[in-house]
Amino acid sequence: MNIKTLKKLKKIKLEIKKNNEYFLLNNNSKKKNKYLFLLKRYKLYNNIIDIYKQYKTQKKDILDLIELASESQDEQFLKSINLEISLLIEKIKKSLKKIKKSLKEKEINKNSAIIELRAGTGGNEACIFVEEILRMYTMYFKEVSWKFKLLSYTTNSYKGYKEVIIKIYGKNVYNILKYESGVHRVQRIPETEAQGRLHTSAITVAVLPEIKKKLKIYLNPEEIKRESFRSRGAGGQNVNKTETAIRLTHLPTGLIAECQEERSQHKNLEKAMKVLKDRILNLKISKQIKQISTKRKLLISTGDRSLKIRTYNFQKGRVTDHRLKKSFYNLEEFLNGKIENLINEFKYFKQTD
Repeated sequence: MNIKTLKKLKKIKLEIKKNNEYFLLNNNSKKKNKYLFLLKRYKLYNNIIDIYKQYKTQKKDILDLIELASESQDEQFLKSINLEISLLIEKIKKSLKKIKKSLKEKEINKNSAIIELRAGTGGNEACIFVEEILRMYTMYFKEVSWKFKLLSYTTNSYKGYKEVIIKIYGKNVYNILKYESGVHRVQRIPETEAQGRLHTSAITVAVLPEIKKKLKIYLNPEEIKRESFRSRGAGGQNVNKTETAIRLTHLPTGLIAECQEERSQHKNLEKAMKVLKDRILNLKISKQIKQISTKRKLLISTGDRSLKIRTYNFQKGRVTDHRLKKSFYNLEEFLNGKIENLINEFKYFKQTD
């Protein structure tokens, strides 16, 4: 176990000690919110410490077995000791994985998330569908009393959006929405289609956790390309005469963050920097990103229709979730934000899979 992890665990031990003192003095206190908050953290920390204690016991057992083996000449006995040591090493690996996972969960703020919607294949139809899916999600957020905020958007010259990024605040919001990530496909006859042919377009949805504010990351100013431009309104026209909107590009990773929400360039810069830091931290802590194959990354980034998680068929009024291999014939309700049943069904599917 590295020094950084050990330091974190020592801090956790100290907080548990403080929590114990607080519980003894304030068990019947009126400050229920603070009490419940500390109780929640206490349970999380105690779980980490329990795993850490297992790790220490397993490590000590290995040292005891090695000492025992050095005092023996019996081959059969030495074989059995080697077997026990091998089993303990596997247990230690599992304990270390559990500790790292618990510490990562502690670092992620599950009560907020960032959703990125991007038009993929399909041109104008894909951009229109981005707007419709944005409306679907925002109506769902209102239904479950979540707050949301528009961070950035890029309009399409015809209709809709090429890209929209929003931040959502609500209880356990990241865990509820994380399975929405993937390619969402739409099948319908576009308004501009004279011969009545069915078109298939696609957009990508990416749900990212927000890292807690107390985690800090240093960004070298020389590695950030800064660009300013005029804020864009609906239809692509420039809203401001001055260049108040900001675009930041992190050169080592290629990650980009934009903000044009504020009238002040300074405020837009602060918000864009926050988004950029969150993305870089997510890139660093997420092993899943490293495990995704090059082909999968390419498909997600281009919004290829073949890598679909859901299809919205307007002709038949049908929504099909390809992971569940199940169709729902309530497309209109679905697009009006009634998506909770499908979200819950897929969550249950993942838990029982």
